[in-house]
Amino acid sequence: MINITEPAILEIKRIIAEKKLADSVMLRISIKGGGCAGFTYVMDFSSKSQQFDNEFESNGLKMVVDRKSLLYVDGTIIDFNTSLSERGFKFTNPKADAACGCGTSFTPKMKPLMG
Repeated sequence: MINITEPAILEIKRIIAEKKLADSVMLRISIKGGGCAGFTYVMDFSSKSQQFDNEFESNGLKMVVDRKSLLYVDGTIIDFNTSLSERGFKFTNPKADAACGCGTSFTPKMKPLMG
């Protein structure tokens, strides 16, 4: 499961409204190889879930995460920092062994299954 804080929810809803997306849109959370620490967090919007997706809801926001990504992000808390010097989404991932300074990539504690 992934938890999203109130500031992150507000920012995501602001983006949904700004882009004029449907109310039924879901936040898609995944990871991909890359970044300065090994894996990069990816957030996008999706109108429907795929065959291997897990669906969650946090603070009224629907989200989907594919099975492979969930292995690496389960238990993550997504927050949004509003300070001028560090504005943006912040990921607190209990499955990360290390994270980059900007907080958008991480090194997993477990051996990567993705190739």
